Amino acid sequence: MRDTTYVPRDRHSRYPLERRADPYSGSLPFLASSGAEGESLQMEDHSISMEKIVSLCKRRGFVFQSSEIYGGQNGAWDYGPLGIELKNNIQKAWWKEMTQLHDSIVGLDAAILMHPRVWEASGHVANFSDPLVDCKDCKSRFRADDDTQISPENVAARKCPKCGGPLTEPRSFNLMFKTTIGPAEDSSSVIYLRPETAQGIYVNYKNIAQSNRLKIPFGIAQVGKAFRNEIVTKNFIFRTCEFEQMEMQFFVKPGEDEKFFEYWREQRMSYYPKYGIRKEKLRWHHHEKLAHYAKDAYDIEFEFPMGFQELEGIHNRTDFDLTQHTKYSGKDLQYIDQDNGNERYIPYIIETSAGLTRNVLMFLCDSYEEEKVADKGNDDDWRTVLRFHPLIAPVTVAILPLMKKDGLAELAQDIRNELKEDFMTDYDQSGAIGKRYRRQDEIGTPFCVTVDYDSKEDNTVTLRFRDSMEQIRVPRSELAARIRAEIKNYKRV
Repeated sequence: MRDTTYVPRDRHSRYPLERRADPYSGSLPFLASSGAEGESLQMEDHSISMEKIVSLCKRRGFVFQSSEIYGGQNGAWDYGPLGIELKNNIQKAWWKEMTQLHDSIVGLDAAILMHPRVWEASGHVANFSDPLVDCKDCKSRFRADDDTQISPENVAARKCPKCGGPLTEPRSFNLMFKTTIGPAEDSSSVIYLRPETAQGIYVNYKNIAQSNRLKIPFGIAQVGKAFRNEIVTKNFIFRTCEFEQMEMQFFVKPGEDEKFFEYWREQRMSYYPKYGIRKEKLRWHHHEKLAHYAKDAYDIEFEFPMGFQELEGIHNRTDFDLTQHTKYSGKDLQYIDQDNGNERYIPYIIETSAGLTRNVLMFLCDSYEEEKVADKGNDDDWRTVLRFHPLIAPVTVAILPLMKKDGLAELAQDIRNELKEDFMTDYDQSGAIGKRYRRQDEIGTPFCVTVDYDSKEDNTVTLRFRDSMEQIRVPRSELAARIRAEIKNYKRV
């Protein structure tokens, strides 16, 4: 595949795949020196790394460190103009998959602040903790049960892996953020920032079932923020203190839980390739050690630059949660099955739980590529491209006038106004057209529309495709329909 510098030939056929030298490669500056002054540079590393993802995200406005001008806030990140569009598109795709494509699933937006007894019932007050050890010398802090932070041998020997100093005894560290509500600060005013969104679904399940006349099996989906006071935050936005979850709780009759557990395993694994995620980057991890609420549990793992890590969990939670809330609230949360002689039972729950912010990182990592587009003796010409699915990309169409003058800019703006009703658009009139193509490749824009002098004469434009870098001539009147068709039929190359 080769890029195409704008060459106006036969406007009704594909442009010839010619290329001129382009000063903007779109690659990140990770060249390593050979050591001696005047010697040639070593070959640039074009493989993906977390450092490149972080650099790209800041440079192009996907993600910024929270409170950066004050030195940054650990475990918190801000999503810039492109980042919020990407995150919203991922959320929209998940929401459509769950609620629009499944007739038996409805939505909910529960409050972040909930009655503190909710977290006693769920087990979070008593059990939601990690073992913490500190180095007495260098003051480093480690999660004692995470061998990516500290080895079991170091924990047993009470030896710091960084400086060799002595470690404290492991102690329990509750991950919930605690605060107070109301004017007085005492034990009666204690409240928590929710560590997960699932409990809001459980305490509302009966309200939703009755008000919407839902019959089992049915599901409730929710997207929302959760907060965990992590001992160690790491790997950019992979593990943070403030994050967003996309969870769906599916309520089933006891005895049918294993059937629906397998159904949702299949559904969730098949979801990600629909939006361009490579199947070879996904795998299953079966939990041998189960949480206190689980009968069975699997994780979908994605191969991030730091290796395979959890992306989404599918859990058989049995009737644990509703039974606990029945006990602690004193309310009857049984389901009355009117189709089976008013049989009463506590439903079993199949949970699918994915991190929205972790999905953002997955889409960035999976789409990132540094592609060699060298031609005509230029052996070191590369472009950085994000191969987002068009429905996920933060910008769908970029409108590029060939020149700022002679009415081309005004014509391009008119075309943008026509397209923006249906697509997220960008407008760029600065620099050479090849440089502008590269800028759009780097943020994952799947389509570029070039407006040139022929556009004024015959009302046609050039439509350029990000993945193949090919260009075709399209009548202005057919442009929106052609883009919609390309989106619907998109296949990642």
